[in-house]
Amino acid sequence: MDTAFFLTWIEEVAEAVRAERDHLTELDAAIGDADHGTNLDRGFTAVREALAGAPPATPGAALVLAGTTLIRKVGGASGPLYGTAFRQLGKSLGDAPDIGLPELAAAFEAALAALGKLGGAAEGDKTMVDALAPAVRELAKAALDGAKPGDALNRAADAAAGGARATIPLQARKGRASYLGPRSAGHEDPGAASTALIFDALRRTAQR
Repeated sequence: MDTAFFLTWIEEVAEAVRAERDHLTELDAAIGDADHGTNLDRGFTAVREALAGAPPATPGAALVLAGTTLIRKVGGASGPLYGTAFRQLGKSLGDAPDIGLPELAAAFEAALAALGKLGGAAEGDKTMVDALAPAVRELAKAALDGAKPGDALNRAADAAAGGARATIPLQARKGRASYLGPRSAGHEDPGAASTALIFDALRRTAQR
């Protein structure tokens, strides 16, 4: 997986966020500030522009630039959280021009750990971690199994989607949704939904 692969992934994410912007905002309207889709769309539009203006030489550089741009351009909690995740992915990959599945799995583990330090959320808190953590586990397991990248990313995307759906009955324990108490149950967490969308974009990139 070279720089072109990761640039394609980011482009896939930007297109998916644009397509699902209203749906993500509707999810956020139920338990948040009703701006998740709008904020992410603005952020990934800025990421596209940044990558076009300063084409990166390595996968790590591409992801660090994407993360830095999200932190600068996206308001609320989404910017720092997604920005930190992408920046940590990039830092973990370093200057390598080509990335194997074990390296990618380790980078995602580092990104998950960084989010845990930043936001303090754990699985079951009804946040993006509920989609990210199972996807990261599945990716690591696939790497240990010696799976091909396409199969591994397919498994990770399915795990993320399942994790997002599993947030529906949960009561939020972190973020703005936690202020609603029991009323936060019955709604899919928008951060988990957008995380699943990002992994689905990664799956599509691998299938190309």
